[in-house]
Parts: sequence; structure tokens; C-alpha cells
Amino acid sequence: MPVAWITDPAELRSRFATRPARIGLDTEFIRERTYWPQLALVQIALETDGGEPDILLIDPTARGITEALAPILADESIVKVMHSPSEDLVAFRHACDVVPKPLFDTQLAAALAGVGGGLGYQKLVEQLTGIVLAKGETRSDWLRRPLSDSQLEYAADDVRHLFELHDQLDQRLDMLGRREWLAEDAARTVHNAQTESGERWPHASMRSAQFLDRDAQLRLLRLLRWRDAYARDNDRPRTWILDNELAVGLARNPPIDRAGLQRALDAHPKSPRKLGDAIWTALNTPLDDEAQAPDTAVAENRDKQRLRKLQDVVAARSAELGLPDGVLASRRWLEALMDQGEWPDALAGWRRKALEPGLAPLLTDPR
Repeated sequence: MPVAWITDPAELRSRFATRPARIGLDTEFIRERTYWPQLALVQIALETDGGEPDILLIDPTARGITEALAPILADESIVKVMHSPSEDLVAFRHACDVVPKPLFDTQLAAALAGVGGGLGYQKLVEQLTGIVLAKGETRSDWLRRPLSDSQLEYAADDVRHLFELHDQLDQRLDMLGRREWLAEDAARTVHNAQTESGERWPHASMRSAQFLDRDAQLRLLRLLRWRDAYARDNDRPRTWILDNELAVGLARNPPIDRAGLQRALDAHPKSPRKLGDAIWTALNTPLDDEAQAPDTAVAENRDKQRLRKLQDVVAARSAELGLPDGVLASRRWLEALMDQGEWPDALAGWRRKALEPGLAPLLTDPR
């Protein structure tokens, strides 16, 4: 099974002189010291007459490669078969200024087809093909050159079986009448990668925020919004900018003046002392939309019994449809539905059609 190492943009373009109907696509990236995933390797599988795909291992650090790759990723006549690609899509957007589409996500397809929820690539390959793949290079340094033979083999394996997964899962989805479900979810995944601008309510996912009063929650929201914007602009991990523990502490016990903030920063080993002015401004500047922020406090504001009733409806409907737990609606999505009184984007389309008849009575009459 041919595997080619590609560093020449002309060679990459020649491989796509005739555009294929589909490609298997994956990446290896590094995100330890940056906000954005750094694209370190691109793997593409191309169909051949002999059955086994040709595999291109493409070096995105080589001059001109990302520019040659971009039109291939943007070509909507080519289906991109990928597995759980959310971060890969962000890496492509950052490196190539394009998000690949249309997308066939084999992890999502497996969930919608009732094979299993959240299955990793290796597990899904084993389950559908019986082939056991090696796991040895999961934490490898993909930016080093040259890559080792074991790295190259591992990377090739990541796309070698995507066509077989695609064929089996697409057939199952067709039999169940769920191709449109996958298309809706895949389009949402692409849209999220294209418009990735940070979470609107980052405090809502922090467990410690549940024990803050309303004013402290809003201060934490301001700090986390600022942190995310600063991390994005400077391409640094969020926690390098402001540690979660420090952010919660400042929100719970806000300094009375700028000098007090500096003392708090000086007392914390991981504090960004040089960013004191920016933190002070963020902490004390209300956001235009903060009045709409969900209240995360563990208190009477959320009816746990009502949430359980919603979850019971979802569980029953999931069983009827043969869907794994968490695919139809997560607890977080249901909490958003309860708190905001509106169907979140994650529950739009086919999910809302499947759930609304059962959930609507509970939303309008929660007794």
C-alpha cells in the first residue's frame, strides 16, 4: 500500500489533477504552548483501482504546502471523510484559512447509526473491520523532522480505513433514513469551526462557579471573556494568561483598588503580574450582554426534578431511536433549554423534531 511523503506543492497539486469524489482526511497537531492548534502533519487517503488507498503524508511546514492544500480542502465536490474532526477543522482554518467541507464524520455517523457513542477511531476500526491498530504514537512530537518510521505508520493508519468505515456507516444511515441527520450535524460542526469565537458563557462550565453569588458570577464571566480574547490574540493557552483558581478568587473577593489587585497577583505563583491593568479593567467593566448570562449557582433557580423529567423523556426517545446515551441531548443542552426558555442551536433540526412533542408539555407546564 503506497505511502508518499509530500513536501513539494507541485507534487501535491499533481495528485489532485483529477479531483476524487472523496478523500480520507486527518491531521496531527500540537497545542501545548499555543491557543490555536499548530498543524504538524496532514494525512490524505486516495482511492485506487486496487482497493488499498494511496496515502499522502503531507508536511504543512514545507514552503507553499498550505497554499496548495487550501483549494483541495475548499472543493465542495470532494467529500472529506474524517473522524471526530472538530479540532482538525480549527487547525485547517488557522493554517490554510479554509474549513474542509462537505464533511462525513465517522464518529458522529457511528452514533447516529446506533453503533456506539463517542467511539475513538481505533475502537471503531476494530468494531467494524476486526483490525486492531497500534496506539504507540498518541503523544508523539509531530513537529520534529524527520518523523520516525513508527510515526509515519501510525499516521498512515489514521486514514487507511476511513473509506471502509464510510461505506459501512453510510449504508447503515441510508437504511435508517438518517443521512440528513448526519448532514445537519456535520454542517453545524463546520459552521462552529468557521465562526469559532470562544464560548459565550465560559463560566457556566466551571464547577466552582456554581458556588458564587450572582455578582461574582458576572465578574468571573468578564475575566474569562477577557482571558479568551487575549489568549486568542496572542496565541497562548488560556491558563497561561489567567489560572482558573485565580480567576475564581478574584471574582469571589474582588480587590477594592488597583493596588489591592496587584497584591493579589503578587501572592499567586501563576499570576500574570504584567497584565494587572488589563485584568482590573476587565473585572470592573460590565459586558453588554451579561444580564442574559445563565445563573450557575447551586440554588433554587434550577428545578432538579423538572430536569430529571426532561432527561427521562430524552432517554425514552433515545431508546426508541436506538441512539447511544448523550447523542440526542446532553444534560448541558437541557439545562440551557430550561434556563433560557429557547431551544439552543445544538438541539435544532432533527433533534428538535424528535424531542419537541415529548418535551414541550414539560416546558410549558413544568408540574
